[in-house]
Amino acid sequence: MTVPNALPGSHPGLLDLGGRTALVTGAAGGIGRACTLRLAAAGAKVRAVDLDAPGLATLAEQAQDLVGTVEPYVLDLTDLDAAEHAAAGTDVLVNNAGLQLVRPIEEFPPDVFHTVLTVMLEAPFRLIRGALPHMYGQGWGRIVNVSSVHGLRASAFKSAYVAAKHGLEGLSKTAALEGAPHGVTSNCVNPAYVRTPLVERQLTDQAHAHGIPEERVLTEVLLQDSAVKRLIEPEEVAEAVAYLCGPQASFVTGTSLVMDGGWTAH
Repeated sequence: MTVPNALPGSHPGLLDLGGRTALVTGAAGGIGRACTLRLAAAGAKVRAVDLDAPGLATLAEQAQDLVGTVEPYVLDLTDLDAAEHAAAGTDVLVNNAGLQLVRPIEEFPPDVFHTVLTVMLEAPFRLIRGALPHMYGQGWGRIVNVSSVHGLRASAFKSAYVAAKHGLEGLSKTAALEGAPHGVTSNCVNPAYVRTPLVERQLTDQAHAHGIPEERVLTEVLLQDSAVKRLIEPEEVAEAVAYLCGPQASFVTGTSLVMDGGWTAH
């Protein structure tokens, strides 16, 4: 079997990113941390982007024994020009950074809505824009957008997050259509609730919004629509991201890889 765009000497079923540069946003923790370590384990030089400088330093230390390397890159993604510049020369782009606030629309602060859309939709656009010239020039590239089940379904009290993720789905599909003639794929990974600080921080807000005790939020809100009654581990999401970067996924583009425990099967 001949797999298009496979690295010379690579096995079609294995992820070998030796010689590739990857960029992961929100890299200091949660899904971003897991993705960074997974891509570095595959041999990539990973540009780890986050605001959390100490967290990035710890991440780089954890990656010291891996085949690839981790380069800490402290960046505020609301600086859109800097974000676009950071993506130059990137072979693999993982748009993962996110933030969350749980409030009814009539109480949702407009400035927070603006920030969420900037970080989770406009910054990915600028990062993709910065990465594509290099990807097009070499005839190969992988864009993986960490979306959410909320890119496919809405939940109450999450207007900014849901709007950003729905927009990211459309951006990803457009990038797929434009990138296909250049050997560039673009896909979304859509997990339900992942065991991350982002999820843990919203338990109090969810309890207040739904009028229930915090200890009931996990079972009665977060996992209510999931057939599999557990949180997803960040490493599981990282494996899905890795799959989309591999040669065996060269024909997978413009789609969403759903990891929702059966949520959208209803």
